[in-house]
Amino acid sequence: MKRLLRARWVQSLLAWLVAAYVETIIATLRWSIEGRATVDLAMASPEGLIALFWHGRIAQGMACRSLLAEKPRQVMISLSRDGEFIALAAQRLKIPPIRGSAGRGEGKTAKGGASAFRQALSFLKAGGVMILTPDGPRGPRETLPLGPVQLACASQRSVFLMSLAARPAVTLGSWDRTSIPLPFARGQVVLEGPLRVAADADGAALEAARADWQDRMRTGQARAEALLAGRRP
Repeated sequence: MKRLLRARWVQSLLAWLVAAYVETIIATLRWSIEGRATVDLAMASPEGLIALFWHGRIAQGMACRSLLAEKPRQVMISLSRDGEFIALAAQRLKIPPIRGSAGRGEGKTAKGGASAFRQALSFLKAGGVMILTPDGPRGPRETLPLGPVQLACASQRSVFLMSLAARPAVTLGSWDRTSIPLPFARGQVVLEGPLRVAADADGAALEAARADWQDRMRTGQARAEALLAGRRP
């Protein structure tokens, strides 16, 4: 079964189905957005930026395409075979992928990291939006690695954190608890930024930023869920 699912024609079919479904979500999902004004200013600027959201919210993230306005965008997707149909779907959704990891290539989890890092750096300096799901492709869930902080430091571009929730939605039993909105769902986005890292940041400063952003993303996700549920966060 795994071999069949990884066949090229099956991956292409899955990509078409995913893209078609996300286009349906884009057309029907009703968003409430907190913090949009600052993001709109960033989108109107010629400077590139980095957008982060958790891997389990990738369907909602793709459905937020309108937030990017007309700014060039790319998404980083792992080189794993399982990531192939997601990369094909992203291409269909007009969000071209960079295959690899935001890390610089250290260790098995950063497969393709050095090349992907260079491509992302060049794209950011050209004024694009680089979209990352930092806990992908295999987790740990909602844990931020150092790669996105290193990219922000090297590029000297601003970072925006996106926390996304939608109801009703189907939650899969995957490691990241992927949440897939149903058509005509209500959605909540909590945006935070711009965040920056000093060009001369040392290892301790990079780690401090990593821990801070991770806490902010976890807190933002809880806030998005609470706002959507109509509770006081």
